[in-house]
Amino acid sequence: MNTPKFWVSDSLLALALSPLERITAKITANRMAEPGFTAKIPVICVGNAGVGGAGKTIVALDLLQRLPGTPFALTRGYGGSLTGPVLVTPEHLARDVGDEALLLGAVAPVIVARDRAAGAQLAMAKGASAIVMDDGLQNPGLVKTLSLLVIDGGYGFGNGRLLPAGPLREPVEAAAGRCKAAVVIGPDTTRALKKLPANLPVLRASLAPACPVDLAGVRVVAFAGIGRPEKFFDSVRSLGAEIVAPTPFPDHHLYTDADARRLQRLAIGLGASLVTTAKDFVKLPPALRAQTTVVTVQLVWGDEASLDKLLS
Repeated sequence: MNTPKFWVSDSLLALALSPLERITAKITANRMAEPGFTAKIPVICVGNAGVGGAGKTIVALDLLQRLPGTPFALTRGYGGSLTGPVLVTPEHLARDVGDEALLLGAVAPVIVARDRAAGAQLAMAKGASAIVMDDGLQNPGLVKTLSLLVIDGGYGFGNGRLLPAGPLREPVEAAAGRCKAAVVIGPDTTRALKKLPANLPVLRASLAPACPVDLAGVRVVAFAGIGRPEKFFDSVRSLGAEIVAPTPFPDHHLYTDADARRLQRLAIGLGASLVTTAKDFVKLPPALRAQTTVVTVQLVWGDEASLDKLLS
């Protein structure tokens, strides 16, 4: 889905939907009161308070490469057809396990499971030394050893309202109360930190884009199906490229041959190259993949020592 524009302001529509916030809060609170399964290995949850792309997957990728032993990733597999629990293999496609599972699989073993407890049990059976959950802060099925609240500094908590009036799945204070620290990615332009408990440790991080080819002065058609495509477009511009056609798709979009033809025609007509995210690249038809360059992002921590202390 595309993030509704009214989720970033107290528009008339948001105000009209505000009575439904109480229902969302109650449903989430009742669900979180349910008992969960306690694994025999550490479980680290990388979550957020709302829906949409806060940067959870890139944080999970970083932690998986930082932890000792053989950590496993655990994800719901959003956008995929398999309910799991299943160990992701190179034969799986995005339509089977979702795009995030394929990204995580580049650095660690991945379990896809709608039932997080069953996923944890499979991970332990396969020899996992720890579990890193990509999302799941509002899922009580698995007891967390450590939870991190990820915040996109440029989006914050939107208009601060709960679904459907805003992007939040639960009140910020409720989500933060179950976390050991917040991770703010990028400058806090929305003053999201003001809404967090004063005693909650905050880790700052930024995104460093990279590309295997020099994009300085290059005309590009940039396309992305992520929570906030404009973040990707800003990354591409920071590499010096000229975006002649920014082309957003819905989050977790599965690209079709028709999409490929449309993008190819657009690029040819504008005399431009095609660029996209690593998350989108794994879902492209082969013909389009061969013509598209990937712009990646790396997480840069402001204080790695504080992160390592937290993980220890």
